[in-house]
Amino acid sequence: MTDNPSRRVAVTGSRGLIGTALRSALERAGYHVGGLDLLGDAAERGDVCDRGDVERALEGSIGVVHLAAVSRVVDGERDPAGCWRSNVEGTRNVLRAARAFARPPWVIYASSREVYGQPPALPASEDSPRVPVNIYGRSKVAAEDLVREADLLTAVVRFSNVYGSTGDHADRVVPAFARQAALGHPLRVDGSGHTFDFTHLEDTVRGLLAVVDRLEAGVQLAPVHLLTGTPTTLGRLASLAVETAGTSSAIREAPPRSYDVASFYGDPTRAAELLGWRARIGLREGLSRLVADFRALRGAAEVA
Repeated sequence: MTDNPSRRVAVTGSRGLIGTALRSALERAGYHVGGLDLLGDAAERGDVCDRGDVERALEGSIGVVHLAAVSRVVDGERDPAGCWRSNVEGTRNVLRAARAFARPPWVIYASSREVYGQPPALPASEDSPRVPVNIYGRSKVAAEDLVREADLLTAVVRFSNVYGSTGDHADRVVPAFARQAALGHPLRVDGSGHTFDFTHLEDTVRGLLAVVDRLEAGVQLAPVHLLTGTPTTLGRLASLAVETAGTSSAIREAPPRSYDVASFYGDPTRAAELLGWRARIGLREGLSRLVADFRALRGAAEVA
């Protein structure tokens, strides 16, 4: 890591799934990284809903990767007002702070496939209609619009079902399936026919670094997907987790949640054209890594 302040990048949501991995990758690339997170240490603890916290976090930065958000559909359904406040007003604070500096930083905004809702045609492109079906998706659309209108050097990056760490939310579908399969416990599948595009964390971070490079070169980017373009049903995901783990975990089907999109996979062409990026880690390999990581955690706990 360099202490050169001219290479400082601020990461909001720096202790989350993507933020933790991105921070390390940026430091390896020679950037000094400042963080902002509700769970941060004394130096970086703060809230994107607090304008003062945001201004302090961004000060002296050449760029901002804005990841901080209510990041799950289910959490948005439980607290719609909190979801809107964090995702929309928090983004407004980041953009306002960025514009206030004499040399405004570039801004990467982390968006989601949820902006499309249920696309009329698949694979969805970045130009597909944005018709979200839940509060989380609506908050992401509103925040994207703020970014587009901000008069800053920006990029909107749309993620799809990022996975790849044992530190992720325990009830997210991929870590939940990998952990249960590793332990030989039953897997519950809510909507086995629902289809999604699962993207490994390592690929996601590599894509974000490519976006940073383009913004550093002064290139204004159109919205871009970081995803595989490969559809997988939840039923197949569960079966693959059990196969990878080599256990006999039962798979139990349950009805889908009412607020979930039923089917999504995206077109990764734009990322290849603009960034030279394509996903490298297939779902079987990603699950194999995650199952091994969960087993290592269990072994360490037993030794302790």
